[in-house]
Amino acid sequence: MERKEFLSKLGIGFAAVCVGCGVAACGSSKSNDPTPDDNNNNNGDLFTVNLANELTTVGQSKVSNGVIVVRTAAGNSASSFTAVQVACTHQGTSINYNNAQGRFICPNHGSQFSTSGAVLVGPATAALKEYKVAVNGSTLTISA
Repeated sequence: MERKEFLSKLGIGFAAVCVGCGVAACGSSKSNDPTPDDNNNNNGDLFTVNLANELTTVGQSKVSNGVIVVRTAAGNSASSFTAVQVACTHQGTSINYNNAQGRFICPNHGSQFSTSGAVLVGPATAALKEYKVAVNGSTLTISA
C-alpha cells in the first residue's frame, strides 16, 4: 500500500470515528442539562418549600430541580428569598451561597454572583438565571 493511499484511508476512517463520537459525546441531552425544563409544569411552578420547617434561618439554602433558593433575610415575604440556577454559567459546577459575603460562589474557578445572579467576579461572563419567588402563608413557591 502506498503512503498516500494509507493516509487517505486512515483519514476517512478517523473522520468517521470522530463524527460518530462527536455526535454522541457532544450532543445536547436534556438529562444532562442542569437547568430545569420550564415546560414540564402547566403553571410553571418548579417546586415548593414548607417554610415551617425548611429555610428557617438566614443563609440557609435548598437545591431542587436545578435551582438554588436561599433565605437572605428574616420574615416570610418573597423579598426574603432569592432563587437562581445552581449551575455556574462558566462550566456548570454547582454554586454555593456564602452568607457572610451575601453572594453565590462557584467552588471550581471562583466565579461570584449577586443574589440576583449578576456576575460579580469571573471567569464566568453570563449571569445566572433568576427564578420567581412567591410566598403564600408558609409555602414558598419557585417558578420560571
